[in-house]
Amino acid sequence: MSIESAMNPETVMPELNQQEIGARNRLVISLLLVSAFVVILNETIMSVALPRLMVALDIPASSAQWLTAAFMLTMAVVIPVTGYLLQRFNTRPVFILAMSLFSAGTLICAASPGFASLLVGRVVQASGTAIMMPLLMTTVMHLVPSESRGKTMGNISIVISVAPAIGPTISGLILSVLDWRWMFILVLPIALGALALGASKIRNVSTPRAAPIDVLSVILAAIGFGGLVYGLSGVGEAGAGEGGALSAWIPIVVGASVVVIFVLRQISLQKREAALLDLRTLNITNFSVSVAMMAVLMLALFGVMILLPIYLQNVVGLTTLQTGLMLLPGGLAMGLCAPYVGRLYDRHGPTVLVVPGAILVSAVMWVFTTVSQDTSIVVLLGAHLVLSLGLGLMFTPLFSASLGSLPPHLYSHGSAMIGTTQQVAGAAGTALFVALMTAQTINLSNGGAEPIAAAAGGIRAAFLCGAIISLFAVVGACFVRKPEGDPAHGPGPGH
Repeated sequence: MSIESAMNPETVMPELNQQEIGARNRLVISLLLVSAFVVILNETIMSVALPRLMVALDIPASSAQWLTAAFMLTMAVVIPVTGYLLQRFNTRPVFILAMSLFSAGTLICAASPGFASLLVGRVVQASGTAIMMPLLMTTVMHLVPSESRGKTMGNISIVISVAPAIGPTISGLILSVLDWRWMFILVLPIALGALALGASKIRNVSTPRAAPIDVLSVILAAIGFGGLVYGLSGVGEAGAGEGGALSAWIPIVVGASVVVIFVLRQISLQKREAALLDLRTLNITNFSVSVAMMAVLMLALFGVMILLPIYLQNVVGLTTLQTGLMLLPGGLAMGLCAPYVGRLYDRHGPTVLVVPGAILVSAVMWVFTTVSQDTSIVVLLGAHLVLSLGLGLMFTPLFSASLGSLPPHLYSHGSAMIGTTQQVAGAAGTALFVALMTAQTINLSNGGAEPIAAAAGGIRAAFLCGAIISLFAVVGACFVRKPEGDPAHGPGPGH
């Protein structure tokens, strides 16, 4: 058998009829969905645990938030490389690489003696997670017909929205009875099981081709995005008296400058089809608007996910278990509505879903700007539930509309662009919200406010920033359109 035939699934298995191909494709997507759920779950499993870890590891909030921010930042750095991986290699080996990295990172975290090694484990975990989501998205775009993508994207939305949402609940349950290391000890056998099952059952469904990788672009992406998020985190540390304001802003300026160089290099490389991240995806208006809205949503979502547990535990006085249970209804709501949202998208397009969703998200963010130590638990529970429903109305249409607007040869780059944007926005949101919370809390404390009142004031200031940003999502929602037909005129791994 030739190398070419080994790389092409249509020549490896010519005896498969359409029914068998359909069954094979459904199995591949199902296994990718289950594995993606496991890896994405760990992106937010630390949020409820941060107050506990701050005590157990003797670290401030500005350092503890790096256990979440570094995870997202690593994904932002690694995801652009997946565009190359998905073009150059087939489905099965890319899956094995992703789950092997995730399992190794989980093992490092489980055996971690302190903060430094725990942070390293989270970075290794994130490297595997970064590969999994673009692999899932690109595979779906190739295998699922355009008229059915909304339903399938609804299932993906369950992974992307519910897994992070129930992460705090699971960690709260674990921390109520066990040491923090058990958050990883319990996940490890599940990750290894997913790796073994996928390695034995997943079949190759793509057609690899020779693709270059620009090492300089990888370095520029790491320095640029890393500098931005590190600098934003440094603003929080400066507010807490842990560093100077100048030292916090230097990496922001350096990072932004390097990102500009990265963009210019991609524009140059794409002229000879050698870009690490093909920015021609941004020439398609519907894709650009949808990605910009996803960035706003991720910034708000991850900001809320790190602030709300801190507020519930440090201001309201809930335990980690109670905090996790408080956030559970919202996660379940997103999961229950996702399939229905996908079907509505297939029938009516994105506008009837995205506009109401954006309004709900923005309204709840403004409600959060009024929280205090006396805010009712019922109000908080209801607000989080409405926020989750609003996000659920938006994720599926935005994923479907953005990638569906691209020609097939840009699917892998589009998936990488979405993933990179989401993670940078999420990491920036986490760092920005913590920085604002820390600075305002210090200011109020210096002004004579009681510790709980000062903490509530700091959280309100951070939520105010998120509420203002959410208004941009309301405006952008009016410009998202359903793609006109399938650019490929039918799916298929050969496109």
